Amino acid sequence: MKMTFRWYGEEDPVTLDHIRQIPGMTGVVTAVYSVPAGEIWPRKEIAHMKELVQAKGLEMEVIESVPVHEDIKLRRGDYKRYIENYKENIRSLAEAGVKCICYNFMPVFDWTRSRLDQPLPDGSNALVYYKEDVGKMDPTRLTLPGWDASYSPKEIAGLIEAYQKQGEEGLWESLAYFIQEIMPVAAECDVNMAIHPDDPPWSIFGIPRIITSEENIDRFLALYNDSHHGLTLCSGSLGCTKANDYVHMVKKYGKAGRIHFAHVRNVKILEDGSFEESAHYSPCGSLDIVEILKAYHEVNFKGYLRPDHGRMIWGETGKPGYGLYDRALGAMYMTGIWETLDKLKGEIQK
Repeated sequence: MKMTFRWYGEEDPVTLDHIRQIPGMTGVVTAVYSVPAGEIWPRKEIAHMKELVQAKGLEMEVIESVPVHEDIKLRRGDYKRYIENYKENIRSLAEAGVKCICYNFMPVFDWTRSRLDQPLPDGSNALVYYKEDVGKMDPTRLTLPGWDASYSPKEIAGLIEAYQKQGEEGLWESLAYFIQEIMPVAAECDVNMAIHPDDPPWSIFGIPRIITSEENIDRFLALYNDSHHGLTLCSGSLGCTKANDYVHMVKKYGKAGRIHFAHVRNVKILEDGSFEESAHYSPCGSLDIVEILKAYHEVNFKGYLRPDHGRMIWGETGKPGYGLYDRALGAMYMTGIWETLDKLKGEIQK
């Protein structure tokens, strides 16, 4: 396992100097954020970013993410050009030493929450998803960090209507076409493509979502028979519903060699199916982080892992979910568990 940390570039208040001070941290997970979805990333920008990272003794082997343009998901307009651009981005990143690309196929909206600063009983603030509040939202006027903010409310309404008309099977067809196009390039470049599950793993605002469950992940992996075609397995996405057995998924897909990137965070599932993001420490949420890491350890996971969203603690302000302190605590908590598992395995082998 290689511990990594999400870094949003030179504008990120969490600096590379901060990240390098976290014990056991091997590298950062980042992207070129100045280029619109669908366009080609300049090689100079990729090289500049890599130079910054390496100058601090860190690696840049994971990109999160190369966005998939909405025209690709809908197979309309300029989708063929955008796919060719996507292939070129894979080639450019491979030349820069990138070994894993995280991406998602969520229509219109990326991760969705109803509040970004919900006070928790311990005085920290966290991202939450309250179903009742989401049901009252106007999706054409929503904005969250990381979303594509280039669409007007009218354009968002048009996208929602298009996806509702397309339906789940239409979205599956678009995904299958995209995978068949990009995977030969990824395999040739020896880059692992790791799709992120939908967050949360159910339909939002009547829009179809398809990377949501074990059954659907099986269908996704069957689209292309190559080990480079794999997963970003996220505990906070798949684990925010009791319908998914995340530990089982780790063992199943880990043994198959299809987990290339792991996001680990804890969530507290509420009675109505809503959830609150919590500290990584298992008793703070509904997920057993020790059992999750045991599963990764059992399958001899050699990929990349990062502490996912964190709370805002100790008066920190910044990008919601991506402060320094709580994610650093999560990284050290998981590194400690992993070290213990390594030592226990050594004792057993003796």
